[in-house]
Parts: sequence; C-alpha cells; structure tokens
Amino acid sequence: LEIYYTLSSPDNLVRAILQIVQENGQWQPPQVASFSGSHGDIEPFFAPGGKRLYFSSNRPVNEKDESVDYDIWYVDKTETGWGAPQNIGPPVNTPEDEFYPSVTANGNIYFTAAYENSKGTEDIYLSVFQDGQYLDPVSLDTAINTKKYEFNAYVSPAEDLIVFSSYGRPDDLGGGDLYYSEKGDNGQWKPARHMGLEINSPKLDYCPFVDDKSRNFYFSSSRRAPRSGESALVMEDLIRECEGIENGLGNIYRVGFADAFDKN
Repeated sequence: LEIYYTLSSPDNLVRAILQIVQENGQWQPPQVASFSGSHGDIEPFFAPGGKRLYFSSNRPVNEKDESVDYDIWYVDKTETGWGAPQNIGPPVNTPEDEFYPSVTANGNIYFTAAYENSKGTEDIYLSVFQDGQYLDPVSLDTAINTKKYEFNAYVSPAEDLIVFSSYGRPDDLGGGDLYYSEKGDNGQWKPARHMGLEINSPKLDYCPFVDDKSRNFYFSSSRRAPRSGESALVMEDLIRECEGIENGLGNIYRVGFADAFDKN
C-alpha cells in the first residue's frame, strides 16, 4: 500500500509530493517521491489500475523552457520504481496553469484552469481521450461551473460521480466548500449539491478523493479548532495549538463514503 500527497510551505514557495509506504502492516515515515523535490509538484492522482500517477508541476518541459506555469505531468510505474516524468502536452497543457488532474477508466481527464473562455474565475474542464489522443478541453456546463470559483475536481473511474470545491456560492459557509454531483440517466451532470455541515466548515475545504476499495472519502481542510480555555498560553500549549490536526494549515481528513454522500 502507498499514499501520495502534497506537502507545501505556508507561502507555497516550497512544494513536493511525498510518499508513504506500508511495510509489514506499518506505515513508514514519509519520503519525497523519487520524481519530486526539484520543482513545485502538487496534487498527485493515481489513474485507475495504479500504474500511472498524474500530478501538476511547474517544472520546465526542456532545458530551453523558461515558463513557470503549472502543467499536468505523469509518471509510469516500472519494475524498479517510477519512470521519468512526462508532460501530457497540448491540447491539455497550455501557457496558462493546469491543476488537479483526475483521470477516469476510459482515459478522460478533468482538471482546473482559468482560461479566457471560463464561465467563472476558475472552471473545471474535461478533455476527452479518443483514438489515443486528447481532444480540446471543454468547460463543464452550469450544473458544475458557475461565475464563481470551481476547482479541485475528483471524478470517479466510471465517470458517474464528481466532487469538487467552489468558493462564493450562496450556500458557501465562508471559505470555499465541497460539492458533488451524479450523472443522470441522460448522461448529464445533475446540479451540484453542497456536502453539508458534516463535511464543510467556515474555512476552505478542498482536494477531495474517494477510495473505492476502502469506501472512504478524503479531503483537505483549513479548518481551525477553537482554542480551549481562557488562560494565557504557555509554551506547551502553543506547540499543541500549532501542531494539532485542526491547526488551519490544510490537513487531510477522512470519513466513510456513506457518511459523506448517503445523507445528502
């Protein structure tokens, strides 16, 4: 078993993808993934089957590339580890930023971008994989995208569930919340629904992921636990507040699939 996730400095100047491996039933200390550590690498996503991992990175495409925008990359698993990172190329990647790849069983890729034709400030786009190549990305319709911010979309392998973050909607609790949609019988996404107070908080809730095998729902959150007590802080209190789970620094949370979706 393996877990891959992003670790960022508070100012996002330092970003890397970390790997945790389970050996003999025990999770080992995190290590920087073999393909990461030299550039800003974020938002890893395993394609169905687990042999290819997609991520977003601002690394140069070649030695002459001086751009600093984020593109979508991937690495393939080999007998000796991960292969060399490959840029997915156009039409998915452009001189603008592309973030948060999510790949379905048929190869379609969903991602976040802020193009001139976006419906809002940021949109979720789909590039269909057809005859071995990607088609021009299309902004999802208004069941998903609005005039506000939509980003960080997880899409199920069967392409029948999408979970994403949005900021600025009327039911947003304040910092950006998680929403989800299922496909109707007509193959179109139903209007997205707020995931409720059991999942969302007044802070930013983002980076959703569903583990089909364990039936767990994972997401990141900048939620902050209220400070306990009224007395003045001593050093031990300060360390506990800073290193606690709900410290406002975008930690990862888990909840059962049924608790996340079946109640909505």
